[in-house]
Amino acid sequence: MATRIRLQRHGRKSYAFYSIVIADSRAPRDGKFIEKIGTYNPNTNPATVDLNFDAALAWVLKGAQPSDTVRNILSREGVYMKKHLLGGVAKGAFGEAEADAKFEAWKNNKQSGLAALKAKEDEAKKAEAKARMDAEKKINEEKAKALAEKKAAEEAAKVAAEAPAEEAAPAEEAPATDAAAE
Repeated sequence: MATRIRLQRHGRKSYAFYSIVIADSRAPRDGKFIEKIGTYNPNTNPATVDLNFDAALAWVLKGAQPSDTVRNILSREGVYMKKHLLGGVAKGAFGEAEADAKFEAWKNNKQSGLAALKAKEDEAKKAEAKARMDAEKKINEEKAKALAEKKAAEEAAKVAAEAPAEEAAPAEEAPATDAAAE
């Protein structure tokens, strides 16, 4: 029986979520499977993979053929690196302890690279948020300045409207007082 390691689709429309399963190569995509070894969620950033490493390694060593996407996932998780190192142990190139040390070094290097990438993304997000905040402050300052100018213009117009009324009122009163004095 030819076995395949492949994805089994779940989730709603436009929001796929996958199970990583071991299935007979003749079984339909979402049909009967032998064992579920993990999940894959491409909707998160970065994609979330929950994998039973030992089961995946055992099936790869038994000869199960992964689909292209699953091969990339297994490679990223280190299953193929571990298989490669176990092949070196079987050939006598080095011992199992050395293989484990090499695998841990590879894993730590990968983790530090991912942490650096995550830090870089966080820094970019912070810089973008700061730039947006500065732009918003500038716009708000311009709006406040325009509003202050508008209020000053309205106040000046109000004062100008009151000033002629005040000047006209004493002018009318002055002739009346002059006429009363005569």
